[in-house]
Amino acid sequence: MCAAILSIIVKEAMYWYTRKVAKKINSSAVMADAWHHRSDALSSIGSFAGILGARMGFLISDSIASIVISIFIIKAGVEIFIKTIRELTDEACDEKTVNQIYNIINKQTGVMRIDDVKTRKFGSKIYVDVEISADGEKTLTETHNIAENIHHSIEKDIEFVKHCMVHVNPYI
Repeated sequence: MCAAILSIIVKEAMYWYTRKVAKKINSSAVMADAWHHRSDALSSIGSFAGILGARMGFLISDSIASIVISIFIIKAGVEIFIKTIRELTDEACDEKTVNQIYNIINKQTGVMRIDDVKTRKFGSKIYVDVEISADGEKTLTETHNIAENIHHSIEKDIEFVKHCMVHVNPYI
């Protein structure tokens, strides 16, 4: 029983530490490892409950604990699987992030119209493709500077943006 209690404490501590690191670096792989520690802790809780129940004369308690722990492990596995599938299929960003991109573009001098904004998540990173219209009478250097300002602002202001591509159309 002491081994089960020690395992619960150590594995739960490892879960919280690994979870903190995963959130800090925004890594689903490290978060999956954290959940592996949590499932080990849950298994140890099941072992403890089964041993305690058996000592108290409830021989079926071990089987019940195993079923409950299996349900928790399956639930964690399904959640990790769904999150990973979303990351692998280049899911678009949430509406809040897209609105943030629109706000950044609208604040830039020289933007006449926003023609298109596309986002995609690639792992923990975000890629942004923006298409704007600027005054068709401006020089190439002037419109390039508008695009550069948008590019740098989006990459600086929105966390996890890996790259922002800006295309400028003439507004006539």
